[in-house]
Amino acid sequence: MTGATPTDILEPAASDAAPGPDYAALEAALAAALGPRGVSADPRQREKASVDGARMSPIIAEQLPLGVADLVAFPADAEQIAETVRIAVAHGASVTPRGKGTGNYGQAIPMPGGLVLDTSRARAVVEVGDGWITAEAGAPMATLELAARRHGQQLWMYPSTVHSTLGGFLSGGSGGTGSIAHGSNHEGFVLALDVVTPASEGALLHVEGDDALGYVHNYGTAGIIARATVRLEPANDWRGLYASFEDFAGSMSVLQRLAALSPTPRLVSADDPHVSAQLPPDPAFPEGRSSLRTIIDASLIAEASQIITAAGGRVEDVREGPQVSAAISVLSYNHPIEWLQKSEPGVYFHVEVGGDALIDRHDEVMAVYSGAHLHIEASGLRPIGMLAGVYESPERVAAGIAALTDLGVGVHSPHQWNVDFRLPETIELARRTDPRGLLNPGKLNPDYAGPVKGAIR
Repeated sequence: MTGATPTDILEPAASDAAPGPDYAALEAALAAALGPRGVSADPRQREKASVDGARMSPIIAEQLPLGVADLVAFPADAEQIAETVRIAVAHGASVTPRGKGTGNYGQAIPMPGGLVLDTSRARAVVEVGDGWITAEAGAPMATLELAARRHGQQLWMYPSTVHSTLGGFLSGGSGGTGSIAHGSNHEGFVLALDVVTPASEGALLHVEGDDALGYVHNYGTAGIIARATVRLEPANDWRGLYASFEDFAGSMSVLQRLAALSPTPRLVSADDPHVSAQLPPDPAFPEGRSSLRTIIDASLIAEASQIITAAGGRVEDVREGPQVSAAISVLSYNHPIEWLQKSEPGVYFHVEVGGDALIDRHDEVMAVYSGAHLHIEASGLRPIGMLAGVYESPERVAAGIAALTDLGVGVHSPHQWNVDFRLPETIELARRTDPRGLLNPGKLNPDYAGPVKGAIR
């Protein structure tokens, strides 16, 4: 894997969006198409629509604001999403798509200004079938899961931020709850998409299979997702099992063993005692111990408990109900690091990491950054996680990424906003679909050579 350099981390791509749109005319055209509440030039709305979770990165935070929208549009369904793009393109305005704004890399920040297309009102679940569900881009993933449950099914996966939108998760996310069994969201999760591009002139393009993959995890730079069909599977009877160990080594010793059980657990997460102490208060997180949480099939409680106790741990609680799965999900992936950052503001940064070296060479990994802490997740092949350290400088972050790579650790950087998945393919697709470069300018950098999506799995 290629290590990051300070340039890879720090420099945005140049924007080639068309300058000087008449935003008053654009606002009037959008109001006529969407209704007076379907577009806003209010400064507070514009500012709200121009931020995401990028403050998790001190490198990006030092550069904020990266851009502020000139207008915000709120289409109410897939067809209005398409019409919004058509009107914006006709006025020469750039279009930055946005779901809930929960991404952590600045992907949803409108760098040249222009129009932010907020999809959160286009939230209808269209249809549930055998093994699939179709919904509009703004539908929250938690809503999709509930709809699937009413039909005895469940999503293949959903992100740790369970109220993220479907379009946001497909455009900017990767994996989460369910990824132990099914990997990332580009690995068979997406069955079909309805997308709109400048070249489609307001028509929704229906794409399936490999053609749909071209619009996944590229932040809307080649086309904006308006509606999607994703995979379901038969529902499990899930339980939330909370365990603890005297130290982090105990939690790590059982992580992948639990993930290998059948039926496959939906999530297995663990934190060192210091990070565990920063999580929201809960009797299942005893003071001074490493917390391990898993979403596991009810039939496996006895077997999982035996694995935990045989390794020196103890089961703190077993909880039932869909709200338990959500509660464990929102303490996975980036979220424990967010709690760590809240407890000590301005101290920590993190990188996303993966590989057996997280456990096999744990002491060496933890020595890369000063004050390091690790949140760890089970995956289908090898552990992944979030490595936090005390922030010193962009150069020190980049040097650490190189050192981790030398240790055999895969690294993905949350300190840059460039498309980092199938970059050559996305550039080629965008040449055809968005020849004027109006879709989310500043994110499609042909010179990007840093860590890529998939490096941690």
